[in-house]
Amino acid sequence: MLKTCKYRIYPSKAQITQLENQLELCRFVYNKTLATRKDAWEQRQESLGYYDTAPMLPIWKKEKPALKKVHSQVLQNVQMRVDLAYQAFFRRVKAGEDPGYPRFKGRGWYDSMTYPQYGNGATLDGNKLNLSKIGSVKVNLHRELCGTPKTVCLRRGAGNKWFVTFACECPDLVLPADQKAVGIDVGLQAFATLSNGAKIANPRFFRKDEKALAKAQRKLAKADKGTLARKKAKQVVGRIHERISNKRLDFAHQVSRQLVNHFSILCFEDLSVKAMMAHKMQVFGHKLNKSMADVAWHQLVQCATYKAESAGRRVVLVDPRNTSKRCSRCGSLVQKDLSVRLHHCPTCGLVLDRDHNAAINILALGLQRIGSVP
Repeated sequence: MLKTCKYRIYPSKAQITQLENQLELCRFVYNKTLATRKDAWEQRQESLGYYDTAPMLPIWKKEKPALKKVHSQVLQNVQMRVDLAYQAFFRRVKAGEDPGYPRFKGRGWYDSMTYPQYGNGATLDGNKLNLSKIGSVKVNLHRELCGTPKTVCLRRGAGNKWFVTFACECPDLVLPADQKAVGIDVGLQAFATLSNGAKIANPRFFRKDEKALAKAQRKLAKADKGTLARKKAKQVVGRIHERISNKRLDFAHQVSRQLVNHFSILCFEDLSVKAMMAHKMQVFGHKLNKSMADVAWHQLVQCATYKAESAGRRVVLVDPRNTSKRCSRCGSLVQKDLSVRLHHCPTCGLVLDRDHNAAINILALGLQRIGSVP
């Protein structure tokens, strides 16, 4: 399966200038491709695809010679990104969702470029990354590549940091088969509660850095636009967001790895966090949107899914309706709001932690879905 390996790179000041210029040229191609396809439909009712716009690149290079400073396949990938944006737009239209027409990229809003073929424009030589038209860039190889590299992506991060990501074809590391299964109920008080009664504490990364972020954002708001002080304040805000994001992702990787190593079947609720946040759920008058965004449940499920696939294990998503209300012993529905943390069944007398009860129900639904006997 394909896995990505991400590393920090350290380009020189001159190379940073070259990279930023290349990103701006990629942004130009993206916007021009989007405008060409948009005008073709609005003026002639003609629907253009990737293979219709790709032959236009040589013409654009003659009109704008600076485009020759960017590797040809990188520019082709930019046009492919526009095509993927249109495919996603039509998919949302067909599904009856809010389609969100592809948008033009403003200055500074294009942060990555991809070499579709490893070895063609980008190669790794020891701890050096050799880039076409850029030169040799130092790479912090904190771990070896996990397989055969296929594509290379350069990304500009917060605080003028630069990263390279290799998409690698890796062999699956299948873990020994067993029959252990677990239901996992994600929440806010505890990050996750397992059907065996174990709990994983909620780290609340955003809450811990919230004051520092608010202070940095106030300083950014007071800085005049276009000044060096505003640029530096913006970098500080970006670094805090990056730190929170990195902690959250690392936590999701660690928890998902432990779960996959210990259980062969992992059952989660198929939650729509976006819909839950739009519903503006409250407990004791306090809105939960910020807390739900902080825990990043979907990130845990994503990490567990690909790790399980590589290890020969399975992730099962179940319908979340009434998992907290249904009694795990007798199946009766016990109405309770979010503030009630204890499940007390008046039918069979079961008294159990609310999240533990839900996790047992999730496990039963997951096993039922795959045809196993609980």
